[in-house]
Amino acid sequence: MTAIDPEFAGTDDAIGYRGVTACHAAGISYRQLDYWARTALVVPSVRDASGSGTQRLYSFRDIVVLKVVKRLLDAGVSLQNIRRAIETLRSRGVADLAGITLISDGTTVYECRSPEEVVDLLQGGQGVFGIAIGGAFKEILGTLSHLPGEPGAAAEPVEPDEGGDVGDELAARRARRRAG
Repeated sequence: MTAIDPEFAGTDDAIGYRGVTACHAAGISYRQLDYWARTALVVPSVRDASGSGTQRLYSFRDIVVLKVVKRLLDAGVSLQNIRRAIETLRSRGVADLAGITLISDGTTVYECRSPEEVVDLLQGGQGVFGIAIGGAFKEILGTLSHLPGEPGAAAEPVEPDEGGDVGDELAARRARRRAG
């Protein structure tokens, strides 16, 4: 059994929530919930319906997955692509869908495993990559701080301003215009 993060106290998977409650919490219709359960997109883990008169009971984590499916739909991802993404995750042995991070561009669905590793779930787990510009910026600043630099060939000398400080090129040009 996995320990429950204190931030998610009250999310015990032994507690079940009826369909109407799950719908309200996830922001979906009962018709969507019923269809997703019958087609095995999101199956209730506490108790599935076992005939006429029985109630499905959804765990907290099930409701999180329902909410994620709803958000992906709202982002424009087709239900077919959502289903394929979830099937890919399940085929790779991801049992706890509530514990992963999904991102989408509105067409495809990606699993974000770490800041450096993103996987396209609709292309059979094809790895994709992202470049964090801020990270590259900081890395280059750190590297260049230890290396020599020199002015470009066409660089004009920058004159100190009235306070003796060297300003930017535009400030130097303004100062020359005022003086000349």
